[in-house]
Amino acid sequence: MTYLMESAQEVHRLQAQASAASYADRLRLTGLRPGDAALDVGCGPGVITSEMLDVVGPQGRVVGIEPQAEHLAAARGLLAGRPNVELCQGALPDTRLPADHFDYVWCQYVFEYLGEPGPALAELVRVVRPGGRVVVADIDGVGLWNWPFPEDLQAESQKLLAALRAARFDLHAGRKLFHLFRKAGLADVRVHISPFYVAAGAVDARLHEDWVIRFRTLRPLAEPFFGGAGPYDAFCERFLALLDDADTLKYAMVLTTEGVKR
Repeated sequence: MTYLMESAQEVHRLQAQASAASYADRLRLTGLRPGDAALDVGCGPGVITSEMLDVVGPQGRVVGIEPQAEHLAAARGLLAGRPNVELCQGALPDTRLPADHFDYVWCQYVFEYLGEPGPALAELVRVVRPGGRVVVADIDGVGLWNWPFPEDLQAESQKLLAALRAARFDLHAGRKLFHLFRKAGLADVRVHISPFYVAAGAVDARLHEDWVIRFRTLRPLAEPFFGGAGPYDAFCERFLALLDDADTLKYAMVLTTEGVKR
């Protein structure tokens, strides 16, 4: 798995992104319960891992795995002193965790980076116990749902999407999960839709900075698709201006898919 967004600011961006909303309701909605043994796959800086610990309580425990060493260090700092948590370096599709072990497995914003999601889902199914839940949350079309959205800016946006596709980043990973879960043999498969962000008017400072960091990090990948630095900078400036426009709606969605291991 290639993590496209890695940069000097990435830990801060992920912390701010995850802290912008509580995940506790979505964790409970998808089956996380007090006393559960839970797994957070791709735990990043540990913000959601912390919320999982709050839900499972003192009788439960949470394991977080993360491939990026800097993100894992941030998670260890955040969770230092918390009981019943274990953090280790690892990645899909080979977590090296025991089979049929966890009551609940959570994985967010990982499948968008996977060129072959099937083996990754098979690994999540392997490590959860029969009757346990696998839950995967991912985006669907970030940055595409704006109105008004000038046609020429939409056309320019396609160049960025082409660059992401060339790097095997899947902007529509979320909508594909239901079919994957069914093919994997999971039972009681359900899908929940929630906002990644909604801005009726100008976005807040956190979301603006999130996009600034995204554009900066993606520059080496995207510039060839725009024909150089100048056209890419012009596109970024126009897109950021759209985000700051008080008269436009901007939103993006997350699809969270859950299923039960037979």
